[in-house]
Amino acid sequence: MNNSGQFTNHYYKLGLTIPVLGFGIAAGLSGANPACSTERPNIIVILADDLGYGDIGSYGSSIHQTPVLDKMAAEGISFMDYYSNGPVSTPTRAALITGNYQQRAGLEGVIYVAIDQRSKGMSDSEKTMAEFFSEAGYNTGIFGKWHLGFRKEHNPTFFGFDKFVGFKSGNVDYISHHDNLGLHDWWHNLTRVYEEGYLTDLITDHALDFMERNRDEPFFIYITHLAPHTPYQGRDDKADRYPGEKFSYYGSRSDRHEAYKEMVEIMDENIGRVFEKLKELGLEYNTFVFFCSDNGANEYGSNGNLNGFKTTLWEGGIRVPAIGWYPRKIQPGTISNSQVISMDILPTILSIAKIETSYQFDGHDFSEVMFSQKELEERPFFWRYRGQWAVRKGDWKYLRIKDEEYLFNLKDDIQESNNLIDDHPDKMLELKKYLAEWEDEMDKYIQQTD
Repeated sequence: MNNSGQFTNHYYKLGLTIPVLGFGIAAGLSGANPACSTERPNIIVILADDLGYGDIGSYGSSIHQTPVLDKMAAEGISFMDYYSNGPVSTPTRAALITGNYQQRAGLEGVIYVAIDQRSKGMSDSEKTMAEFFSEAGYNTGIFGKWHLGFRKEHNPTFFGFDKFVGFKSGNVDYISHHDNLGLHDWWHNLTRVYEEGYLTDLITDHALDFMERNRDEPFFIYITHLAPHTPYQGRDDKADRYPGEKFSYYGSRSDRHEAYKEMVEIMDENIGRVFEKLKELGLEYNTFVFFCSDNGANEYGSNGNLNGFKTTLWEGGIRVPAIGWYPRKIQPGTISNSQVISMDILPTILSIAKIETSYQFDGHDFSEVMFSQKELEERPFFWRYRGQWAVRKGDWKYLRIKDEEYLFNLKDDIQESNNLIDDHPDKMLELKKYLAEWEDEMDKYIQQTD
C-alpha cells in the first residue's frame, strides 16, 4: 500500500500531480520527548464542510494553497478511496459520531433551519463517540458545527461532550454568526453567547484553549469547521446576515470562487495552529489527528476528476479527502486505496485509544490499515438520499437515480462514464440484492428528516 508505483498510477488516473513537500510537522522537534507508549493518546477529529476531493494540494489542487494539510499527508496517510456516509451534512455527521449508518439515528437527510424543522434531532438511542471517550476518562469537546438538532435536549452536552462552543444549524454568517433564518446561533454549552471573531478562527481559538486546559489529561476533540461552506466570506468581509434583513444564502461577494479559495486556505492555516499547539504542549507524539470532509464540493469547489457534486451519489458527492496523522505510528507518506467510510472513524479511534467495548458498529476499525498497511476485508457500502440509491462493493458500484440504473467498475472508470449494466447483469443483481437487504434493516428506524 505504501508503494510508490501504486501511488503514481492512482494519481495519474485521477489526473492529479504528486506533491513534493519539505520537512514535516513532527520533523526537527529537537529536544522533544516522545510520550510514553503507555499513556492514553489524545484524539483530534477535524471535519471540513463541503470540501471536495480535489480541493487540497495533496489531492491535486493547483489553485488552493494548503501547506498544512499537505504536510499532514506527507507525514501521515492519505486515503484515496474514502467516503462520506452521505452527500450532505447531517447524515454524515450522524454516522461519524455514532459509528453506524445514519438511518439508525433517524437522520437520513438534512435538518433544515426552518421553524417546522427545529424539533428534529439525533435519536438518543445511539451512543456517540464523546460518550465512549467520556466514560473512559477523557475530557471531551466539540468546537464548531453540530447540525444534529436544535432543541435543548439535542445539545452536544447531552451526547457526551463536556464542552460545546459552536452553532447548531447547517450554516451561519462567518462574521455575525446568524443562521439562514437570521437567528443568532453561537453557543457555549447551553448558553447563547455574542462573541466577536471570524468563524474559522473562533472555532480554533476555543479548541486551542481546551487543549491548553486539558494538557495534563487525555482529551478527545471534535473540530468541525463550516469552511468552505456558504456563505462565502473571508476575514475582511462584512457580515451579511442580521435579523429582519434580506440576505443571500451565498453571501454578498460576487467572486465566489475566490472567496472559496480564501476560506479553504484560512481553514488550512487554522489547522496549522492545532499542530503548533500540540508541539507547544509537548503532545505531538501522543496525539492522533484525523482530517476529512463531510461530503463533496458544490460547483464553487473541486471534486477533482470525479463526476457529480454535493447532494448527489455520484463519486463527486461522496468521495472526499481524508488524512490520518500519528508520528512514529504511521509511516510517512503512506497512500491507502482501502475503502473507508465516515462511520469507520469511531471504532478506529476507540481502538487507537485502547477503549474496549462490546458494542457492535456498522463501521469497521481501520487502524491496522494505518499502522501495519493491512487491507480491510471487502464489504458493501450503502447510500440512500432523495430518490438516489447506491451500493459499492470492491471495484463495483451500482447507482440508481429515480428510474435510471447504472453499473460502474470504479477501478477502470473512476469518472463513472461507462455504464456496464447491460454487460454485467449478474453483478447488478448481486449489488441490488445487498441493497434490498440493507434497506429492509434500515427501514426499521423512524426517519426524522427528508
